[in-house]
Amino acid sequence: MSEYALPPGLPTPAPARDGLERPYWEGARAHELRVQRCADCGVWRWGPEWICHACRSFATSWVAVEPVGRIYSWERVWHPVHRSLGGATPYVVVLVELPHAGNVRMIGNLVGGGEPSIGARVRTVFEDHAERDGSAAYTLVQWALAEESP
Repeated sequence: MSEYALPPGLPTPAPARDGLERPYWEGARAHELRVQRCADCGVWRWGPEWICHACRSFATSWVAVEPVGRIYSWERVWHPVHRSLGGATPYVVVLVELPHAGNVRMIGNLVGGGEPSIGARVRTVFEDHAERDGSAAYTLVQWALAEESP
């Protein structure tokens, strides 16, 4: 992707030192949407956790799921949360329900234009960022409105 949805100057995202969400970031880099799932009872969870909230198991797996969902909720952001976003406002943040991952919900930016609406179908947009200024390359998971199937 040659043009980024987010302006330069934001901190580079990186997995936490404990490595809990490392498979998510590795999946994004490989253009896969990965969601954590309990390897014992099969319950999906987002955000990532060390222990299953349903069965208390420590057995965790990361599963690549179909990168589509529906808007559960959305918000138009007028006040930037970081100084580098000052020129990017307003922008839209969506809460996306993932039907192929037990309907867990994931938050992200809506890119590509269009007016969001509750229940609208969205697809994942992987935004690749190259190495720069000593920071490792990374990929952001964004969302775009998808065409409805007839």
